[in-house]
Amino acid sequence: MASDTSKRSSYFLITPMAAIFAVFLVIPLVTIVIVSFWDYDEYRILPDFILENYSYLLGSSVTWSIYLNTLKYAALTWLFTLLIGFTVAYFLAFHVRSLTWQIVLFMVCTIPFWTSNIIRMISWIPFLGRNGLLNSALINLGIVDQPLEFLLFSDFAVVLADVHLYALFMVVPIFNSMMRIDRSLIEAARDAGASGFETLKSVIVPLSKPGIAIGSIFVITVVMGDFITVRLMSGGQSASVGLQISNEIGLLQYPAAAASAVVLLITVLLIVTALLRLVDIRKEL
Repeated sequence: MASDTSKRSSYFLITPMAAIFAVFLVIPLVTIVIVSFWDYDEYRILPDFILENYSYLLGSSVTWSIYLNTLKYAALTWLFTLLIGFTVAYFLAFHVRSLTWQIVLFMVCTIPFWTSNIIRMISWIPFLGRNGLLNSALINLGIVDQPLEFLLFSDFAVVLADVHLYALFMVVPIFNSMMRIDRSLIEAARDAGASGFETLKSVIVPLSKPGIAIGSIFVITVVMGDFITVRLMSGGQSASVGLQISNEIGLLQYPAAAASAVVLLITVLLIVTALLRLVDIRKEL
C-alpha cells in the first residue's frame, strides 16, 4: 500500500514538468513533422501526405552546399570558442586564487552579453568596414596599402561574430568542470615529475571533457540554427540552413520550411549523439 502511494506521489510530482515538456516541445515538434508532409502553392497550405518536400530538399545540390557551409561555420566557431573558452576557464580556475576575483573576472566576461545579439553584431560593422577603424589603423601604420575587403560581409565576419556571441557558452561549462577537479591530483602529477604541459594533457583536459562536451553542444546547436548573424555579417552573400528556413517562411512556404527544420533537427541530433557517445556528461549533471 505504501509503495502504491509512493508511486502515485512520484507521478503527481512529475506531472507539471511532463505537461510543460509536452506543450512546449513535443507538440510543436510533432506539428512541424506533420506539416513537413503537406502540400502548398502560392496561396495555400494543403493538408496532405507527400514526400516532394523532402525529395526536393535532399535531391538539390544547393541544399548540400548550404549544409556544408553551415557545418563550416559551426566547426570554425566551435574551434575558436573552444580555444578561447578553455584558455579563459583555465586562467580563472587555476591562476586566479581568490574566489572574489574569480567572480569579478567572470562577471567581466559577461558584460558583452548585457546587450542584444543584434547590437553586438552591428557594432562590428564600423570596426571592420572598408573605411572602418581597423582598416584605417592598418593603412595609417603602413601595414597595408588599401583596405582589406574580406573583413566585412564575408565568411570571416560571420565566424568572428559567432565567436563573439557564443564564446561564453564554452567558458561556463569548462570553468565549472575545472573547478570540480581535485587539486590534489594536480599536485600528485607535479610531485611525480610531470611538466605543466603533461599535467594539462593528462589530468586537466581529460577531467574537463564533460564541460567541453556541454559547451560544444551549446555552441554547435546554436550556430547550426542561426540565421541573423549570417544575414547581417555576410551582407546577404552567404547562406545557412537557418537562413534558408527563414527565407522559406518569408515566402509562406511553410511545409518546405518544416521539412528543412526536420532535416536540420536530425542533423543536430546526430552531432549531439556523437558527442554524448564520446563523453559522459552525466558527471556534470
